[in-house]
Formats: sequence, C-alpha cells, structure tokens
Amino acid sequence: MNTIMRGQGRTVWAAVRAMALFTVLLGIGYTGAITLVGQVALGEQAGGSLRSTASGEVVGSALIGQSFSDATGDPLAWYFQPRPSAAGSGYDAAASSGSNLGPENDELVAAIADRQARIAAREGVAPDEVPADAVTASASGLDPHISEAYAELQVERVAAARNLPADVVRELVAENTHGRFLGYLGEPTVNVLTLNIALDDRRE
Repeated sequence: MNTIMRGQGRTVWAAVRAMALFTVLLGIGYTGAITLVGQVALGEQAGGSLRSTASGEVVGSALIGQSFSDATGDPLAWYFQPRPSAAGSGYDAAASSGSNLGPENDELVAAIADRQARIAAREGVAPDEVPADAVTASASGLDPHISEAYAELQVERVAAARNLPADVVRELVAENTHGRFLGYLGEPTVNVLTLNIALDDRRE
C-alpha cells in the first residue's frame, strides 16, 4: 500500500513540476519573447497602428476603417468615403464579419443598386462608373482601404468641398496609396483614414 502511495506521489509531483516548467516556458517566456519581438521589429503594428492629427489627437487606427459621416449617417462631403461595412453598425471591431449574402441574394442586389445610385448622384457620374469596392463590403467589414478608382472618383467632390485644386488632392491620394503586396500581389489601395488626416493637417 505504501509503495503504491509513494508511486502515486512521485507521479503527482512530476506532473506538478512539468506543469510549472511549461507554464514558465510557454505562458511567460514565449509570450514575453513574442511581445518583445513585436515591439522591436513591428512596434507600430503591435501598438495598433494608431494615427493622430497634427495637434496630436488620436483619431483611429490605420488597420481599421471608420465612417466619415454626420449624426444622421450622411457622408461628409469634405472627406473621402470608405467602402461599406457589414460589421455591426459599421466598422465594429467586436463584430467583424461580412454580410454572408450570396451574389444572387435579393437583399444584397437591392443594397448594391441603392448604394450605386446614391454614390453616382453624389459624385456626379453614371452608375456604371462606380467601382465595385464602393458598393460592396469586405469580408471582415473592417477594411480601411479603397481602390485607386474609388479614390479618383471622389477627388473632385473633396477638392470642391475644401476649396482646393484637384491636383493637390490627387497628390495627397498618391502619398497615401500603397502598392501591390510584395510588388505583384493584389492591387494598389488607398488608406482612407490617413488620407483624410492628411487633408485635415494640410488645412491646419
């Protein structure tokens, strides 16, 4: 009986030591090492890629889109507008998702047609000139980027609203455009938040 108890005691003690060891190694050591690497090699991303105005006010993250509209939900004319979002009430990081509606879903088709008509009227173009990303949400609902085509579509409106030459606005668009990933994957994109901050900072 004593032999059995001693054997069980050794087993339990070995398990406790193993648990303590791996808790230190994996729970503390590994986590600390990854955090250190993240802060040193990718400090901005690890910190949330926060963006501030010229006055130092943090207004958002370059990794998460946000709306630029008034209290009633109408787009603000002097800002570039993002693509739609199906995440919660819009760009809700706690409810990241797409609509999960298929391309033949009547609700989605109607929503796209409505967005297309409203954007065409706002920008003064024909509905078929509205880019696809202007009327469709991303899979996450948090995409902070728009296509170059959608940015160009908005240049004249933003320039007029801010009383700026269109070429000046286009220069800011170019400065906030990111090329293809690794030089060949995907398409160039424009970060809406950083572009709108650049517009505000120029005014100030």
